[in-house]
Amino acid sequence: MTDTDTQRLAGVAAQAATLVGPALVEAFQTRPDVAFKRDRHDPVTVHDRAAEERIRDFIMAAVPDSTVVGEEDGTRGTGRVHWYVDPIDGTANFARGLPFWCTSVAAVVDGAVVAGAICDPVRGDVFTASTAGAWCNDVPMRSTGATEETAAMLVTSYPGATGIETDRERVLARTAELISTYATVRRPGSTALNLAYVAAGRVDVALGIGINAWDVAAGALMVRQAGGHYFGLRRASPDGPVPDPAWQRPGYLAMVGTLDPEATTVRSLFVDRYDLAGL
Repeated sequence: MTDTDTQRLAGVAAQAATLVGPALVEAFQTRPDVAFKRDRHDPVTVHDRAAEERIRDFIMAAVPDSTVVGEEDGTRGTGRVHWYVDPIDGTANFARGLPFWCTSVAAVVDGAVVAGAICDPVRGDVFTASTAGAWCNDVPMRSTGATEETAAMLVTSYPGATGIETDRERVLARTAELISTYATVRRPGSTALNLAYVAAGRVDVALGIGINAWDVAAGALMVRQAGGHYFGLRRASPDGPVPDPAWQRPGYLAMVGTLDPEATTVRSLFVDRYDLAGL
């Protein structure tokens, strides 16, 4: 696809992501009823499902040759352009009234992420990316920041409850090392926004384990197109590396372009059990 083609898809992604913003902002801080999917750490609301349906309908009308892969309703359609949709990334924050959540939409063609948008309707930020570049509110983004980890801010969802339950000693040792190494460590609660912030240079490093493609597809492209580094993490296989795209892996490491990915503490902490793949 040409840059013009992917720019058009980025426009569709941005329209889809912003379409649901007003309704979500209206519902925000109303303390909606919450159900749970896998466990009590994985909430969902009626607003997640309603937003995904509106996004799917919009995309199918705008780009008929589409398949929509949504967090809530699974895969619909059989078209060439695959759209990965997270209607509310950060549902726990949304449900409790904490203003760090967003809508993420990414377009994938022939296995490659070619366009995406992340909308933060509370702050009014719209992050977009295509093969031509990456922007925040139509202003080009450059992923620059700290040049040393000791001066960097790390945002992460690590460790999760499952990791602590199954490998407590190792997980807590890694966490202690991260807290000791980085200037600041935070757990904001939205993977997609974490990545958008790395792309924009608002934070320096983002790390997550146990995520899905709809969480990271748009943000992974943004980070790379803004000049940052994005790697997918997967548990190392005894048969050798698995040749899957970085954005489909169940973990990720992203950092601003001014940090050296070869010298990162995260790589040294996780290399014993994970392999890394670039986008």
